[in-house]
Amino acid sequence: MNILILNGSARKNGNSEHITNLLKSEFEKKDYHVDTIEVGRANIRGCLDCAYCYQHAKCAIDDLVNQTAPLFDNADALIVVTPVYYAMPNGNLISFMQRLFYSTHFDKRMKVGASIAIARRAGTTFALDCLNKFFTITEMPVASSFYWNNVFGRDKGEVKYDKEGLSNIYELINNVDFLVKSIAKGKEEILLDEKVSHQVTNFIR
Repeated sequence: MNILILNGSARKNGNSEHITNLLKSEFEKKDYHVDTIEVGRANIRGCLDCAYCYQHAKCAIDDLVNQTAPLFDNADALIVVTPVYYAMPNGNLISFMQRLFYSTHFDKRMKVGASIAIARRAGTTFALDCLNKFFTITEMPVASSFYWNNVFGRDKGEVKYDKEGLSNIYELINNVDFLVKSIAKGKEEILLDEKVSHQVTNFIR
């Protein structure tokens, strides 16, 4: 089983990195292979809307997005960790996610998705909503916990003192683990129906 974790923070040794490392450690204890990608410090630009990916099955901008695509294809779950900037995820991370999801045409159905937002005080729920949209438009089940997947802290390492936030993350880890293993078992016993064909319209015709 494989887990892919994206860290959207540009801050070295910050709270997002602490949570990313915690996730990696806990999933490795459960015998997962874990890949972590540092998106926040990468040089990422936005989508060019050039349609190159429709002919070549990869993004025209050959950077970390294309390097990450095979790991995403092979992953059973994708977990995205972000700091909160103006109630939103890091802009670098959003550009990365838009290009990663748009340029990869493999079937993402039944890969488990989870997002975690970290803030000093507020804006986490809207940031989570932004990230969860990537999962819900690609038929990825979204893993949740007993509260929204957020942790609080401003200075480096402060998340270690958010006891409720950390317990929420541990519960999320257990839920991701259960979903991944349940889906794998379900695929052995129950064949997924063929995808429903659908027409794409622009609401005019």
